[in-house]
Amino acid sequence: MLNIMPFNKFSISFAFSVVFALSGCGKTESQVTTPNAPAGLLVKIGASAPLTGPQAHIGKDNENGTRMAIEDANAKGVIIGGQKASFELLSEDDQTDPKTATIVAQKLVDAKVNGVIGHLNSGTTIPASRIYSDNGIPQISPSSTAVAYTAQGFKTAFRVMANDSQQGKVLGEFAAKNLGAIKIAVIDDRTAYGQGLADEFVKAAQALGAQIIAHEYTTDKAVDFASVLTTIKGKQPDLLFFGGMDPQGSPMVKQLRGLGMKTQFMMGDGGYNPKFIENAGAAAEGAYASLPGVPLDKMAGGRDFATRYEARFKQPIQQYAPYCYDAVNVMIAAMQKAGSVEPAKYLPELAKAGYDGVTAKIVFDDKGDLKGGAVTMYQVRQGKWQVVETIGGVAPVAK
Repeated sequence: MLNIMPFNKFSISFAFSVVFALSGCGKTESQVTTPNAPAGLLVKIGASAPLTGPQAHIGKDNENGTRMAIEDANAKGVIIGGQKASFELLSEDDQTDPKTATIVAQKLVDAKVNGVIGHLNSGTTIPASRIYSDNGIPQISPSSTAVAYTAQGFKTAFRVMANDSQQGKVLGEFAAKNLGAIKIAVIDDRTAYGQGLADEFVKAAQALGAQIIAHEYTTDKAVDFASVLTTIKGKQPDLLFFGGMDPQGSPMVKQLRGLGMKTQFMMGDGGYNPKFIENAGAAAEGAYASLPGVPLDKMAGGRDFATRYEARFKQPIQQYAPYCYDAVNVMIAAMQKAGSVEPAKYLPELAKAGYDGVTAKIVFDDKGDLKGGAVTMYQVRQGKWQVVETIGGVAPVAK
């Protein structure tokens, strides 16, 4: 029941005093005051990934890694420009759709976020990046690997893992040299990520003498690959490379084995997660995938991060959570150096970053790409992803 108190001289006088006090507040740099709390900086960190649909398991992993970094920062009591900062996560679902991504990006800009962690997919990151650039909002993608993202020349665009030029080269060379694949078939999903990675893979494999006997196409929504696989089967490839994500990779390898094909199967980082194995079942055995970066247990604090992550979210890391965690922290470090959370003021410090993260020593080149990024090859053995080889990069020194 709602009790309504009658107006009196005291309540009217009090109301006027509140209005007067509020009207006297000037606009300062993200300054807020909350009841029973000291004045400080409210720092809004935007994030975007697919939180619904077939890739939601990866998107939630990204969101969790971002959230964990923000919770840790709030627990530490980060000081920026002499004020205690309070970090808030504004997370949006881009549904892996480029058009939705631009809507989400504008929504985050309108919310006056101080920086953005995302997007997950290259196909959403690239169109959104123009909106962030036009509004001067720093953007760090933890997982978009397409070369085109940073090749646009936007000063606001960064990433904390190796790009597809680096990853595709490793994949193509591994297929030709380590696996001895001579006749290679390729399928890509025509997304910015899948097509871009497949093209780099082809370039590297051909440079070592491999023959691309078929290059077929699908979409990031398809689940039936019988027709394309039957076409490829007749050409008897040594290896099938798929440029795409695990919701397509899992049924593809199952159908591959269902056709009796013993062809080696390989993906990029889009396949490297527990869901690929879970959904593909026995057909996943022997499959290869890559992931930019060193293995988690070789990362500085990697095991501790995994333990804390599982305790907090009651599930294992899917894929990119540690990279999201580092993306948030390198952004915060830049704010601290600049003594400001205003994008225009801390952006120059972000470009000069030299941050020892969980995943790597994070230093950006003049395009915003991670310098010296490693790539690790994995294979499914006895139902688990096992490390085969790490190429390039240096793990950060444990703190």
